[in-house]
Amino acid sequence: MIKVGDTLPTVTLMEYAEVEGNGCSIGPNPVYVAKESAGKTIALFALPGAFTPTCSARHVPGYVDHLVELKAAGVDEVWCVSVNDAFVMGAWARDQKTAGKVRMLADGSADFAKATGLTLDLTARGMGLRSNRYSMLVKDGKVVSLNVEGPGKFEVSDAATLLAQAKA
Repeated sequence: MIKVGDTLPTVTLMEYAEVEGNGCSIGPNPVYVAKESAGKTIALFALPGAFTPTCSARHVPGYVDHLVELKAAGVDEVWCVSVNDAFVMGAWARDQKTAGKVRMLADGSADFAKATGLTLDLTARGMGLRSNRYSMLVKDGKVVSLNVEGPGKFEVSDAATLLAQAKA
């Protein structure tokens, strides 16, 4: 499992773009984790799935609500990573009104989840292999704090916890 001091895995996530610009076409575009995290402070949180109850009602809204404070604490970008495809993440981004606030990144084949060792097997619930719920503060591609939730919990990966760590 990834730990504090480790470098983020060099995998490619996907992000759905609503408008063309900055070399991105409308639709799914690759996000090269190593390149995109270089020289930045990122508040990254991951969750089991788009449109699921806790993720939609509490996890994503917390990061949207705390965006100004996170930026004031030195965070350059906020990333939400989930084992869904880019089209689902794009629809969820519209639903959650994250445009310009939280980058909704698709880990469609769970490559990022597997590379971090933070997978969650929800096959028995019809969801297959997913990401565990967690948050991490990343500086220049390296993990500086990591908050992994216990099964079925939402206690340490919330925006307020990561904000306190960013301020420290």
